[in-house]
Amino acid sequence: MEDVKIEEKFLKQALEISKGAEVLPNGVSELAKLLQNSYYSKKPLRVKLGLDPTRPDLHLGHTVVMRKLKKFQELGHTIVLIVGGATAMVGDPSGKSETRPALSKEQVEENAKTYFEQMSKVLDVTKAEVRNNADWLHSMKFTDFLKLASATTVAKLMTRDDFAKRYAEGRPISPVEFFYPLMQGYDSVEVDADIEFGGTDQRFNLLMGRDIQAFYGLDKAQIAFMLPLIEGTDGVVKMSKTYPEHCISLTESPKDMYGKLMSIPDELMEKYFTLLTDIEFNKDNNPRDEKMRLAYEITKMYNGADEADKAQNEFINVVQNKGVPDDIPEFKITGSNNIVDILVELNFVQSKGEAKRLISGGGVKFEGEKISDIQTALDKEGVLQGGRRKYAKIIP
Repeated sequence: MEDVKIEEKFLKQALEISKGAEVLPNGVSELAKLLQNSYYSKKPLRVKLGLDPTRPDLHLGHTVVMRKLKKFQELGHTIVLIVGGATAMVGDPSGKSETRPALSKEQVEENAKTYFEQMSKVLDVTKAEVRNNADWLHSMKFTDFLKLASATTVAKLMTRDDFAKRYAEGRPISPVEFFYPLMQGYDSVEVDADIEFGGTDQRFNLLMGRDIQAFYGLDKAQIAFMLPLIEGTDGVVKMSKTYPEHCISLTESPKDMYGKLMSIPDELMEKYFTLLTDIEFNKDNNPRDEKMRLAYEITKMYNGADEADKAQNEFINVVQNKGVPDDIPEFKITGSNNIVDILVELNFVQSKGEAKRLISGGGVKFEGEKISDIQTALDKEGVLQGGRRKYAKIIP
């Protein structure tokens, strides 16, 4: 982009929007120039986000990007949401230590059904431009794919950290995976993107988009707008539906959302405040009180104030005051009364192995007493607790 003087108001906009993000190339100044040029040319920026519907639920990690997109939308720019009807069938290899299983067309369509309903909790999806990259990628001829493949080299593809690591370790890399960054980059050509959003694990893919745009003769190259990945409730692994016990989905019940947020490590609070809310972290406050403020704010954002109030009151009663929820379900034993079988049948756990681990870890109580024997049979009425937030009234 030519060297132009940046007005202060556009620099301020760029600084506000990019808080917590990494912008390439040239950082905030490049974004400020884009915003300024857009304003005077009266041509809204085209801001791209690709979504591969590999699973049906979105989680709080996804909202980090969506909240930034909302800021662009509020400034009058065009949000382009690309459903990865084609790319999801390949599977993004970013950060993966092995080849990712490809999804069928039917799986992609099924998973995509709830995406926009969940996104509407953050964005005005009705004002976004929604595209499906299957519309252009599936119609390509073989010669078109050969042309796309010639836009880069194997040597450059092998500079990706995940590919380089897998090659060094002797792990397989499918040639199909090489096409993923090329396909994502070609999306930027098709939708004429000025900016593309992604997590920090998308650096290679987003910068590849710039190369692909140049290869196809566009007179501009998109800015890569990258945001940090949010760790799950364990504070270690990035938030992902692959690890449901550490993931906070947008479809969680208010009670579970609040409870999971209260379980995050104290060290994660400032990051959650910064990337997931509009309120400031106060390091001088009592950590428990600050975490309750965080949990309430996020639960309110996605469920409303009334539900957030209920979730907070129940947490205080059940966790802080060691009480029992008022509305626990009843479970009538009609089959095995073994504690392991009951935990699985109640969906407190996903498998018998998980049930045994929960018991051995001291996470199962009946009428307030810990159960330590996996052979325990429940033969009387009482309240069963599995983990921190799951309860059922057992009726023999």
